Amino acid sequence: MLGVTLARRYACPMTVILEGLPGGEIVAKGLADLAAGVESREALLVSIGRPRLTMLGIDVPKPLLDAEHRLYEQLASDGPDNAHSRYNALVRQLVSFERALACVD
Repeated sequence: MLGVTLARRYACPMTVILEGLPGGEIVAKGLADLAAGVESREALLVSIGRPRLTMLGIDVPKPLLDAEHRLYEQLASDGPDNAHSRYNALVRQLVSFERALACVD
């Protein structure tokens, strides 16, 4: 797996590798939250990205169901006027991370 390969190649924890990429802090927190069973915005975002993240070699814990809808609901609870733009911004960060990770190996 790419994630394991990267961690061995650079002899550092996987979170250091993740956090060095654009959007990596969000993905690292989301992975940790999923592993701990915490439903956070980051965990929901990682759940949305699970198919591609898994393809890129990241072990994603069991994803949260209906993550897209639940993430939007959380964002709307803070302020419905800009929930859509904040949702799109988070998804763009996820895509940036996925693209950067695809270029690492």
